[in-house]
Amino acid sequence: MTSVTIYSDGASKGNPGPGGYGTIVSFTDSKGEVHELELTEGFKETTNNRMELMGVIVGLEALNRPCSVKVISDSKYVVDAFNQHWIDSWKKTGWKKGTVKNIELWERLLKAMEPHSVTFEWVKGHAGHPENERCDHLASGSAEEAGKA
Repeated sequence: MTSVTIYSDGASKGNPGPGGYGTIVSFTDSKGEVHELELTEGFKETTNNRMELMGVIVGLEALNRPCSVKVISDSKYVVDAFNQHWIDSWKKTGWKKGTVKNIELWERLLKAMEPHSVTFEWVKGHAGHPENERCDHLASGSAEEAGKA
């Protein structure tokens, strides 16, 4: 099984407001060569949490076969949902509307995770982590462009 690292960040200028996500999908092939794919998109009206989710979703959806995936994000919202098992409670209680926001994105994320073995790791944002900084730059740039449209 191929090992993949997905770095992801989301941003919004206002909450809600124009926003974007930035994602890097990275893996090392059998020859030791590192391959990276950058993904980013902006939205005219969104929230930071939606963009944090979208970044992870599009990274997983870009994979074309089952992989061992490490998701690295500065979003406690996303990382803690899995590492603190919030997602299990949300599913068990039937996604109680009003308590859980962005249900359609959480469901899309769970579907995107299905063929993979996925772990989540939190990194502090704006703390010099190179890939997180790149993702932040992509997300912020896409948010800015969406705000101009």
